[in-house]
Amino acid sequence: MAELLDERVGFVRRIGLFQATALNMSQMCGIGPFVTIPLMVAAFGGPQAVTGFLAGAVLALADGLIWAELGASLPGAGGSYVYLRQAFQYRTGKLMPFLFVWTAMLFIPLGMSTGVIGFVQYLGYLWPEMSPGQGDLVGLAVTVGVVVLLWRRVENIARLTVVLWTVMIASVVLVIAAAFTHFSPERAFTYPAHAFELTASHFWTGFAAGLTIGIYDYLGYNTVAYMGAEIRRPGRTIPRAIIQSILGIMAIYLLLQIGTLGVIDWKDMLDPHSTASSSVASAVLEKAWGRGAADAVTVLILLTAVASVFTGLLGGSRVPYDAARDRVFFRPYGTLHPRHRFPVLGLLTMGGVMAAGFLLGRHTDLATIIQLLTTVMVLVQALAQVAAVTVLRRRQPGLRRPYRIWLHPLPSVVALLGWLVIYGYADRNSPGRHPIEWSLAWVGAGVVAFLAWARHEKEWPFGPKRISAEYLGGVGSDTVRPGGEEGGRDVGGGSVGAVG
Repeated sequence: MAELLDERVGFVRRIGLFQATALNMSQMCGIGPFVTIPLMVAAFGGPQAVTGFLAGAVLALADGLIWAELGASLPGAGGSYVYLRQAFQYRTGKLMPFLFVWTAMLFIPLGMSTGVIGFVQYLGYLWPEMSPGQGDLVGLAVTVGVVVLLWRRVENIARLTVVLWTVMIASVVLVIAAAFTHFSPERAFTYPAHAFELTASHFWTGFAAGLTIGIYDYLGYNTVAYMGAEIRRPGRTIPRAIIQSILGIMAIYLLLQIGTLGVIDWKDMLDPHSTASSSVASAVLEKAWGRGAADAVTVLILLTAVASVFTGLLGGSRVPYDAARDRVFFRPYGTLHPRHRFPVLGLLTMGGVMAAGFLLGRHTDLATIIQLLTTVMVLVQALAQVAAVTVLRRRQPGLRRPYRIWLHPLPSVVALLGWLVIYGYADRNSPGRHPIEWSLAWVGAGVVAFLAWARHEKEWPFGPKRISAEYLGGVGSDTVRPGGEEGGRDVGGGSVGAVG
C-alpha cells in the first residue's frame, strides 16, 4: 500500500543502512584524498599536513551531528532545502530554501567536477602521452557516462553503488598496505623547523587552507540526507550512516596520509613535474610493489573516482526536485521520469554544470575549484544550518526528533568557528581568484532571481507567507501505516497555512 502510494506521488523508501553508509563513504572517499594529499602538503609546507585531515575530521563530525538531527527529524528529498524551508519560513518566507537550491545547483556539481579532474590526472599515469586536449575530451566523456548510468531506477543504482563502494575500499586498502610495507617513520614524522609555530600568521593561513582541503575530502557525509525520501527508517538510518561514514573515513584518511608521507618524500609532492604531485597513490604503489601493481591499483582508483562522482550526482540531483514540487523553485525541476522515477531536469542541469566546472578546473587548478565551491556552500548551507537547529528547536518544539545532537550546543559552536575560518581566509588562500567576492555575487544573483520568481508566483514579499508544518505530524519519519508498512512520502500530508 505505502509503496504504491509512493510510486504515485514521489520517491520510494528502499535504501537501507548498509547501502546508505556505502553511498556516503563512496562520495566521501572517492578520488579526494588521492589528489589532495600534495595540496595539503603544500598548504602546510611539510608532513605536518596530517593536521589538516585531523581538523577536517573534527569539523565534519561537528557538522555531521547537525545533519544527523535535521535529517532524522525532516527526512525529505533535498536535504538542506527541507531544513531551511522549515526553519526560516516564519520570517523570510521561501527565500532561504530558494537560495540554497540556487547555490546547490553550483557547488554540488563543482564538487563532482573535481572527481573528474582527478580521474584525468590518474589516467595520465597510465597514458603519459595524453595531451591536454585529449584529457579534456576524456573528462567530458566520463561526465556524460555518469549521467547515462544514473538514468535508471534508484534500487538498481543502490545495488551498483555497493559494487562501486567495494572497489573504493579495495583501492584504498591496497594503497595503505603498500605504504606500510615500505614505511619510514623518519620520513613521515620529521618536520621542518617552526612547523607548529602557532604565533606565526603563515601557520594559520596554512591551517585555514588545510582545513578547507580537509573538509572538502570529507564532504559527502550528507549524501543520504539529500535522499531522505528514499531512505528506509530514516530516523535511525540517516544519523547512523552519517556518523559511521565519518568515523570510518577518518581512520582511512589518517592511515593513507601518514602511510603516503612515510614512502614519498614530501618535497617531491611539490614538484609539478613529479608523479608524486599528480598521481601520488600510483607513486606509492610503484615505489613499494613495482610498476605492474601501480598500474593495476591505478585502474581501481579510476573506478573509485567514477564512484564518487556517481553517488554525488545521484544525491545532488534530488535537491531541486522537492523544492519545485513544493513551489519553492522553478516548476520544471519537479518532474520525475515517468518510468524510472528520477528527477530528469535536475540530473541534466547538474551534469552540465559539472562539465563546465571540469573544464574550468583543468584550465586553472584544482585548489581554485575547491575554494570556489566551499565559499559558496558556506554562505547559504553550512552557516544557515547551524542556525536552523536552534531555530527549529524553538519554533517547532513538538517536532519528532529520533536523534538529538550530542552535547548540544558544543558541536554547533565548533562547526560555526570552522566554517568562519574557511570563509574568512578564502581570498588569502586563492590570490587573484576572489572566491569570497564570487560567492557574494552568486548569492546576490540568487536574491534577484528569488524576487523575480516570487513576483511571478505571488509569494512573499509579493504575497502571503505560507507556513508549512507537515513534519509536525510525523509524516515521512519512522511512522507505521496500518498493515505494518513504513510511511513513504515525505511531504504533502501536513498543514500549510498562509499568514499576512
